[in-house]
Amino acid sequence: MPLFPTKQHGHVFLGSRHDMHERRTWQVVALTAAMMVAEIVGGTLFGSMALVADGWHMSAHAAALALAAVAYRVARKHQHNAYFTFGTGKFGELAAFGNALLLLVIALLIGYESLERLFMPVPIRFAEALPIAVLGLVVNLASAWLLHDHHHHDHDHDHDHHDHGHGHHHDHAHDTNLRAAYVHVLADALTSVLAIAALLAGYFGGIGWVDPIMGLVGTVVIGIWSWNLLKAASRTLLDRIPDPALAARIRDRLEQDGDRVIDFHLWRLGPEHLGLIASIVSPRPQTPDHYKRQLADVTRLAHITIEVHRGTPAT
Repeated sequence: MPLFPTKQHGHVFLGSRHDMHERRTWQVVALTAAMMVAEIVGGTLFGSMALVADGWHMSAHAAALALAAVAYRVARKHQHNAYFTFGTGKFGELAAFGNALLLLVIALLIGYESLERLFMPVPIRFAEALPIAVLGLVVNLASAWLLHDHHHHDHDHDHDHHDHGHGHHHDHAHDTNLRAAYVHVLADALTSVLAIAALLAGYFGGIGWVDPIMGLVGTVVIGIWSWNLLKAASRTLLDRIPDPALAARIRDRLEQDGDRVIDFHLWRLGPEHLGLIASIVSPRPQTPDHYKRQLADVTRLAHITIEVHRGTPAT
């Protein structure tokens, strides 16, 4: 006997371009993995710590991007599974959190190896290492193009015009999994630029110590990105209110004609989707549908539960 024998309304809170994002993420995984092997092997053979650092940076991205792609697949596969109370829209956030932890470990490893090379330099074959670094940058830029959400800005304008009053918080409209993957490859592109700069400095100026310094710069970049990604993903996983200004406007909509909101929960269900649970005390209570109509033009509210009580609100 099924867990939920009666038909329920849907709880599918995936992004509108979920399938396209999944497909492109797998394409970038293949590109990144191939380049990762080339950079680690080439950097090791030619003695470039910056190139090896970029290769290990790419290995982190390959694993992270694979995790993002798997999250897309699992979320799609289980989107109708009733065991997930509010759907599978947060699988991407979980993947992003795991990616951030992985990147943080890789950043520490790169920093350790760069410091080691700074104090114990090894010969670097700049001419051989440089073409690999340039190829890595090309691959990173191609990956960024594949992962860039070309429709995002148009999609943002679907918001209720009242909700654009301050225009500062629209993270609930983003696919965080895709954003994480996109910034991963952008950060990797930056690390490739650092590797190229280090190799050019060594090749034309004979300044070998720039190479491990660039590795340390890459460590800082990866570390900062990891921390920011951890914070962004954890906010959604812990059901933090995604937009305080929007929450205030929703409360204002509900608190009309002496009605007062006594319990309020607004959280992110998945890309482009918000959930709302509110309890209202009213001297002249209306049906829940009446209050839902007050919010009909707030397009991101995908799941609304309203509870109404008769009574006189405390002043």
